[in-house]
Amino acid sequence: MNNRVNFDTIARPYRALEYVTLGRKLEETRLNFLSQLKTARKALVLGDGDGRFLARLLAENQTLEATAVDGSAVMLDLLHRRCRPYESRLRIIRGDALELPFAPDGSYDLVVTHFFLDCFTEAQLNRLITKILPAMQPGARWLVSDFRIPSGNLHLPAKALVRGLYLAFRLLTGLRVTRLPDHAGCLSAAGLQRVDRRMFLSGILTTELWERKDHTSRAQSG
Repeated sequence: MNNRVNFDTIARPYRALEYVTLGRKLEETRLNFLSQLKTARKALVLGDGDGRFLARLLAENQTLEATAVDGSAVMLDLLHRRCRPYESRLRIIRGDALELPFAPDGSYDLVVTHFFLDCFTEAQLNRLITKILPAMQPGARWLVSDFRIPSGNLHLPAKALVRGLYLAFRLLTGLRVTRLPDHAGCLSAAGLQRVDRRMFLSGILTTELWERKDHTSRAQSG
């Protein structure tokens, strides 16, 4: 992303806006794999917004330590309030994930990006994966939830929906991205393998578990 993007403007009404536009489908998508994350011990959670998912994750995994990263001070304040009962196991960092250093020490066995990767161009997403991969343990999992444009009868309606959402976020936050990146292609190229997937809203929403299978390093990219 870049410094001109400002999610503070939508942080407080975000939950209501989400429910008005798509009901609880985004929440259902985020929580789908929650029961499979109970063995995680150290998580990197990027762009969780107001912290609804992270609070549930920390509540259901009593030994998990999490690092939450977001560029919005207001979002992080909401996240901190929601996760206050678990703050002894929570570290909060405000900053741009593309600019922050992630120590290449295999710290994390779980990375979470719910409706976050769609804020990046494909080139930026490749850079992000390159930065995060060394911080993942072999066998670590990456949980991704995002929009997708299915084939068939819903292709054009889904394309119009995604285009409308990007336009709204551009007007409200300054986000300049206009199309979904191929996150599956980027993660596969980085040596991760998709091990599970579930789709919602007739395939317009997807949530996926990816796994780092080996020690493969990713070559640095632009």
